[in-house]
Amino acid sequence: MSIPDFARHRLHLDAAFAAGAELPLERDQANYLLNVLRLRTGDAILVFNGRDGEWLARVAPEGRKQARLSLERQVKAQPPAADLHYLFAPLKHARLDYMVQKAVEMGAGLLQPVITRRTQVARLNGERMRANAIEAAEQCGILALPEIAAERPLAAALAALDPDRLLVFCDEGAERDSPLAALRSRAPAPLAVLIGPEGGFDAGERRLIGARPNTLAISLGPRILRADTAAVAALAVVQAALGDWASR
Repeated sequence: MSIPDFARHRLHLDAAFAAGAELPLERDQANYLLNVLRLRTGDAILVFNGRDGEWLARVAPEGRKQARLSLERQVKAQPPAADLHYLFAPLKHARLDYMVQKAVEMGAGLLQPVITRRTQVARLNGERMRANAIEAAEQCGILALPEIAAERPLAAALAALDPDRLLVFCDEGAERDSPLAALRSRAPAPLAVLIGPEGGFDAGERRLIGARPNTLAISLGPRILRADTAAVAALAVVQAALGDWASR
């Protein structure tokens, strides 16, 4: 396994990559490289666009507030997109930012906001969610950005799941048996994880979730977790048991 190059700064660019391409930077990106990181002509950074792998690029300042990047060569091929769906009831502001970042770090390939009866937020800022996903990818060496879906009511989000996808329902009412044992009892399959709102699902929603075939309810232990903490715990358990942390 290759070790990521943490010594170099990484930047996401929404542009097509090719050897020798000259890519202009947006003003805030140029300011970050030139005035925050204090990079100079010829300094190297790593760039990615979510499609063409990771590339080595050289900084070419154009004054104090503008710059472009010269692409040299690809240093990593583009990996396949992660196939882990993360369904969650949106939270407010900073806690939602945290949840999105951690879900990306934990390998979610699709972020699906779900509106429930106790959801705190009814409308989301998709651009802010995307910015947080990009920030997490830049910091953690991730090349395949997740898809960020528009919010859906719970029933519609469940109906949209492929029947073959195992839905892992993090249920505060489930028996406190080992979630790892419960997950490892299932054969490897495409995965989805469902985390509810701070107030939990109501009785009707719990019946709706339980009625879906290929659904596994698990406990996250003896403590009540806040939704953003539960997200990290659930994704870690699922990845360890059936996901890309598990040995095959």
